Amino acid sequence: MTASVGSIQRHPLKSHGRESLTSAELATDRSILWDRHWAVAHEMARLNEGSWSPCQNFSRGSKAPKLMAIDAALDEATGTLTLTHPEAGKIVFRPDDADDARRFIDWVRPISPSDRALPERIYSVTGRGMTDTDYPSVSLISLASNRALGEHLGLPISPLRWRGNFWLDGLQPFEEKKWIGRSVRLGEAVVEIVEPTVRCLATTANPETGERDTDTLGALKSLNGDQDFGVYARVITAGTVAVGDRVELLP
Repeated sequence: MTASVGSIQRHPLKSHGRESLTSAELATDRSILWDRHWAVAHEMARLNEGSWSPCQNFSRGSKAPKLMAIDAALDEATGTLTLTHPEAGKIVFRPDDADDARRFIDWVRPISPSDRALPERIYSVTGRGMTDTDYPSVSLISLASNRALGEHLGLPISPLRWRGNFWLDGLQPFEEKKWIGRSVRLGEAVVEIVEPTVRCLATTANPETGERDTDTLGALKSLNGDQDFGVYARVITAGTVAVGDRVELLP
């Protein structure tokens, strides 16, 4: 296998935008720094205050597809987040500032479905990203698998639909499905592949428009018999990962 890291993505505010990175520092048993650092709790949330909470407590693309069209840029030094959306426009705010957080809620509510639980507040836990897994994880997707799914559908599919952290280039389509329980070196870091990522309706929304336009779930079932795309992993050896770094499946 000759593969490399094609792109690195993080999502500072869970389900509310993505940003590209040239490199990332991985720490043992942690997600990417600032990835899913904040999440948007909705009005029906039942949170384990001060702890990780499951995704059903938060606003997310499976219920609010327009969120999928948000782009993000984080200023780590000041904790300032810039979000842009084709309908809502641009907002610059500090999620940890109470007044800014209320201003954000006012910004995002118009692109949230009125027949669903509406966004209410920003939630975070020190040292723990609000990953979809109950353990700190990073996610990997294969660009070859993405192309194969697009060919099956007969149209191009943006990898942004999958909200993965590391986009891997140079694999065989869906090769990563065989990696469960194996270790993979990404640049200087090593991750252990834990489980497949089971996909939801969020992936049916176009990341440019936020409109549901493609039956990604039906295509996955037709192609592979399941709704899996990509894998979740634990970081077991810390290190730097940069775009272009080699990806190596370890013995």
